[in-house]
Amino acid sequence: MQRVFSGIQPSGIPTLGNYLGAIRNWVPLQNTHDAIYCVVDMHAITVWQDPKELQTQTREMAAALIACGLDPAKCILFVQSHVHAHARLAWIFNCVARLGWLNRMTQFKDKAGKDREAASSGLYVYPNLMAADILAYKAVLVPVGDDQKQHLELANDIAEKFNHDYGVAGFFPRIEPLIQGVAARVMSLRDGTKKMSKSDPSDQSRINLTDDRDAIALKIRRAKTDPEPLPDHVSGLEGRPEARNLVGILAAVTGTLPENVLREHGGKGFGAFKEVLVEALVDHLSPIQREMQRLLSDQAALDSALRQGAQRAAAIAEPIVTEAERIVGFLPR
Repeated sequence: MQRVFSGIQPSGIPTLGNYLGAIRNWVPLQNTHDAIYCVVDMHAITVWQDPKELQTQTREMAAALIACGLDPAKCILFVQSHVHAHARLAWIFNCVARLGWLNRMTQFKDKAGKDREAASSGLYVYPNLMAADILAYKAVLVPVGDDQKQHLELANDIAEKFNHDYGVAGFFPRIEPLIQGVAARVMSLRDGTKKMSKSDPSDQSRINLTDDRDAIALKIRRAKTDPEPLPDHVSGLEGRPEARNLVGILAAVTGTLPENVLREHGGKGFGAFKEVLVEALVDHLSPIQREMQRLLSDQAALDSALRQGAQRAAAIAEPIVTEAERIVGFLPR
């Protein structure tokens, strides 16, 4: 089976957008691919993190991934910092990647903002670590969103330069983006033109996977809409980003298509539609929330599962990275 790799930062409880846009799509891959997933705590500290909070959020993210359907028996699930091969290969890639390549990375410019001189060097070389995450396993497929495609191109540039510079054609394989059909793109409940994000200062802009019924109901009822009733056809959502977003969410959590949602609810006002959406979200998220609570109530068992995942990951990455170190001329340990 082809090897697929992906990681997610432990930056708080996943949102509905994280779940529908990424995590849920990882689940079927564990049955069809050699799937490796990790909680990327090393990436998280490219901006300052409270140490205790980072530990808590790392466990919460791992529990969320399992609760959403990842099975540690079917895939490899671990914490990035537990496999030292990532950091070792990242340093080699720091020395392979060119400054000109990193200067073109738009995500650094976005995250660093106007005061780039105050940004951490880790944030700047973040794409090199991402390349190491993937290539430490010689993974060939990565499910990515639009915001990560540029980093994937850089990872391929690094792999190609390493292979060329050290005369080892094909040592690191070419990585391809994994397109899994139409991913649910969930937008902010306050602004349908912006992606739902944990970084938004308003908690009302997002549904968190741990939100209870009352919180979900309040957020959906307050969600921005327009004065027109729902259209009968998808074409009627043109120019109506908030309506499109809510219709898309209902379609995603009920396993149908937006056109089917509109066939049933077209002509209705948003008041009645939002109540249907609340019930669908509660029904869908409640089992995930119960499983998360169960996993987090037994921290020792969760930590043990992550350690076992790290051991399995290291068994793959260690010989690959050790060989990369030999290739560049490091003395064997």
